[in-house]
Amino acid sequence: WAIAETLLMAFLGTFGAALLALPLGFLAAKGFAPLAAVRFGVRRVFDFLRGVDALIWTVVLARAFGPGPLTGALAILLTDTGTFGKIFSEALENVDTKQIEGVASTGAKPLQKIRFGVIPQLVPVLLSQVLYFLESNTRSATIIGAITGGGIGLLLTQAIQTQNNWEEVAYYIILVVLLVIFMDWVSGKLRARLIGRAS
Repeated sequence: WAIAETLLMAFLGTFGAALLALPLGFLAAKGFAPLAAVRFGVRRVFDFLRGVDALIWTVVLARAFGPGPLTGALAILLTDTGTFGKIFSEALENVDTKQIEGVASTGAKPLQKIRFGVIPQLVPVLLSQVLYFLESNTRSATIIGAITGGGIGLLLTQAIQTQNNWEEVAYYIILVVLLVIFMDWVSGKLRARLIGRAS
C-alpha cells in the first residue's frame, strides 16, 4: 500500500500538472496569446510556481490540508505546472506554421486548427517530458511522503527514527531503489512506443 501511495502521488501530481499546463501554455506563447500583458502575467505565474521547490510547497500545503498523500500530490502538481508551462509554451512558439496554415486552408475553425495543426506537433515533446517527470517524481514522492506522512517515505522515516531495526531501513531503501528502476524501465518503454507512434 505504501508503494501504491507513492506512485499515486507521483502520477496525480505529474499528469494533473500536464493537464493544467497545456491550456496555460497557449496563453504564454507568442502567436497564440495576442495580448503581451497576458503572456507576461502567465509566464510570471510559471516562474513563481517552479521557483518554489516541491518540498516548500509540501510544508505550506500540509498546514492547509493536513498530512497525507493528497498534500504530496498537490505539491508536485504546483511545481510541475510551472515547469511544464514553460516547456509547453516554448514548444508552441516553435511549431511549424505551415502545418497550421494547411489545416486552416480546409476551412477549419480555430479549435480545429489547434487540434489538427498544433497538438500533433506537441505530442512527442509533451509525452517525453511528462514520462520523464513521472519517473523523477517517483523519487520526489518518497521524500515528500516522509514530510506529509504518506507512502513509503513515511515507513522509511519511522524505521530510521526507531534506530533499532536497521534491517528494515535497508529493506525500505532497497524497495525505493527497485521502484525507481521499475519506473525508469516503464517510462523508457512507453516513450519508445508512444513517441514512435506519434511521430
